[in-house]
Amino acid sequence: MNQHQTQGSPWTSAAQLDQVGVEGSFFASYQPLPGIWDECHDGRGLRADWRSLGTHLDRLGPAQLDRRWDQGRRLIRENGLAFQAHASTGSAVRPWSLDPLPLMIGSITWQHLAEAVAQRARLLNAALADAYGPQRMLLDGVVPAAAVLAHPHYLRPCRDVPPSGGAWLHLYACDLARGPDGAWRVLADHTQTPPGAGFALENRLVLTRTLAEPFRDCRVERLAPFFQALRACLNRLAPPGRERPRIGLLTPGPGAETYFEQAYLAQYLGYDLVQGDDLTVREGRVLLKTLGGLVPVDVLLRRLADEWCDPLELRSDSSLGVLGLVGAARSGGVGLANALGAGLAENPAWLAAGPELSRRLLGEELRIAPIATAGGAEALAEAMANPSRFLIRPAFANRGRVWQPDQLDEDERRRLVAELECRPHGWIRQEHLLASTAPTLIGSDIVPRHVVVRLFAVRQGDSYLVMTGGLARTFSPDEARDGWLGRGGGSKDVWALAEGAVPDLSLLPPQDGPIELRRGGPDLPSRVADNLFWLGRYAERVEDTTRLLRSAVACLAEDAELGGPAAIEAHVDLLRRFGQPIDELDAQGPGGCILLLAADPAASGLGGLQGHLRRTAAAVRDRLSADTWRALAALDPILGADQAEPDANQSLSRLNGIILACAALAGMGRENTTRGPGWRFLDLGRRLERATFTADLLNESFCAGDDPGSRARLEALLSIADSAITYRSRYRADLRPGAVLDLLGTDTTNPRSLAFQVDQIRKHVEGLPRERGRALPSPAARLATRLADEVMLADPDALAADPERLGALLTKIADDCATLAEAVTVTYLAHSSNARQGNG
Repeated sequence: MNQHQTQGSPWTSAAQLDQVGVEGSFFASYQPLPGIWDECHDGRGLRADWRSLGTHLDRLGPAQLDRRWDQGRRLIRENGLAFQAHASTGSAVRPWSLDPLPLMIGSITWQHLAEAVAQRARLLNAALADAYGPQRMLLDGVVPAAAVLAHPHYLRPCRDVPPSGGAWLHLYACDLARGPDGAWRVLADHTQTPPGAGFALENRLVLTRTLAEPFRDCRVERLAPFFQALRACLNRLAPPGRERPRIGLLTPGPGAETYFEQAYLAQYLGYDLVQGDDLTVREGRVLLKTLGGLVPVDVLLRRLADEWCDPLELRSDSSLGVLGLVGAARSGGVGLANALGAGLAENPAWLAAGPELSRRLLGEELRIAPIATAGGAEALAEAMANPSRFLIRPAFANRGRVWQPDQLDEDERRRLVAELECRPHGWIRQEHLLASTAPTLIGSDIVPRHVVVRLFAVRQGDSYLVMTGGLARTFSPDEARDGWLGRGGGSKDVWALAEGAVPDLSLLPPQDGPIELRRGGPDLPSRVADNLFWLGRYAERVEDTTRLLRSAVACLAEDAELGGPAAIEAHVDLLRRFGQPIDELDAQGPGGCILLLAADPAASGLGGLQGHLRRTAAAVRDRLSADTWRALAALDPILGADQAEPDANQSLSRLNGIILACAALAGMGRENTTRGPGWRFLDLGRRLERATFTADLLNESFCAGDDPGSRARLEALLSIADSAITYRSRYRADLRPGAVLDLLGTDTTNPRSLAFQVDQIRKHVEGLPRERGRALPSPAARLATRLADEVMLADPDALAADPERLGALLTKIADDCATLAEAVTVTYLAHSSNARQGNG
């Protein structure tokens, strides 16, 4: 019997349907919460906007929906869709939680919401213009002076500074919820760096693949018009004369809570994802540090909070911002969206003044009222006297602890009362709103979850275009009290339904106009090149360490071809010489030490490499293809797996899996990556690491230890370098040191040989952007050429017969690889001070 046919299943029998009187079997078991407005069910049956969805889900059936949602979860996992819930505390990233059931909003309701959100964006834009200009609302007492002048997001350096494009808000978002009476309320405004549009887009892409037929037949509005308008809005913010403006998305970096969304949005829109240290300000212009020098950036879409943007004029301890950014914005040298200081409008205390502000600034009544909000000692006292009706929250932030007076013990209540008496201006009272519910699939059950909707608007002319869709967040009843302020819960795609046919829209440019043909050039940001360089190095370190462990474990497997005490001892010696803590493990004999080492990623160093690989890949998320990210996603869980019971065959299987995942990742770089500077740095990092490892491996096998050049050592060497089959096909079973040294040292046809690596290193360094047109080669290029010549001119037979000379050469090659890596960093990854003019 299918899981959906058991008790609590969404699907029920025809007889049960007759009893409950609900249209469609999928929602037949759904029971709304009493006394709460439900988006799907009106107490008698499905609402009209949900019936078509229910019919389609009935047609799919439980087995098909299960298969499709498995695909949806796989897309989320492979795309790396994630949210770092508490970035500031260093907690782990958690996967994005998406419900397969969308939130349906009918066309009439949607029109009302879109008009209200556009109105609210116009209102807050006008309020910001007043707060940073004449301040009439303060003088008239509409807004308390403390709500502006004492607000931490009120930036005095931005007073009387004309915002880019004549508007403070270019992108706006607000959170809305429907109360038990069915009326919508505004819960919070997001005006500083409105987050979530990228998550809404990713949710839509997953749901359209999972529920393609319902999406089409329900006539769901598309999201593309919003992003088209966003592009047009940002283009208009560029300084005059910039026909093809360069636009960057300014991010705090991989530690940000919504870094995935920022990287995804930059990739989708075709913008540079930049951090503060990627940029510099010269003569009132913002410049991007690239391999070819400094290039102008015309517009920045900020995801970095106001006060962190400029350590010169704002927060002096900021290491995330750009020195002189306020001055560049003041002079019109860069367009900013949103304007610095826009975070002031997120002040929850402004919610209470919203109706009067609308009448004064717009001459209109608010289409959607804010949640009941009040400040002052009298309002706070009323909240404490009616603890079940109100919440108490910080007055100056959308985030922070929310006090629930009816949930406090006596000590907490006394502390809160003392805090309110000491700082009444720092707190506000808000209505305790129980948001409406919507059906959510939990396992095989459909249950009600409270839902809050985040809608987005972008500046278009003198008004705002609202995204026809949005991001819904869902919360259990236990999370509902302060969930819309917190970071928990799940998410839903928002389906805004159209009255008629929905046109197909795309962000692709029109086909009828000319386009300038381009190739990859030197405009790759230096930080990106640096991270790609290290991504290649860390990936190769993972593979090299795994190959060393796999060869050792293979000696212990049941079907070991090259087992025996001599082979085990040779591998133990190699592990020791490559820094593995094999002597520190408490195990019985060398074989037990090998098994313990292979079973523990932390002891072998694979766990640490996993963290480095993950962080470096995240830093260039917008530069990695979907397939490359999937290869990284496949490698991550295998790499971090810890075996509870060390076993040779299980360890061998796991290590083989890591090797295959590394091969897939390397293959993506080799076969799917455009041969531009980014690819060169990625592969250069890999080749330098492999050359160093191979040189050290040859040195330890031929020149070190008690039995250098022994048969057991040579067999281990060929096994680790994955060259045993090649050697046997050439020389049969005749194991000669000179032949082994030739295959792994000087044979340019062997992709694992030292000669192959240094030849690729030389080609990469010669092909890097700044080398073209130079009269003299750089120090890195000269070193790469000398390194290649030393290996190519080596005589393997003569060197095999002279271990001391061979050891000196291999040590020099390894040292030269380290010197070359440093020279590459200094020569190519340190930005030039010469600004290059043009459109970038």
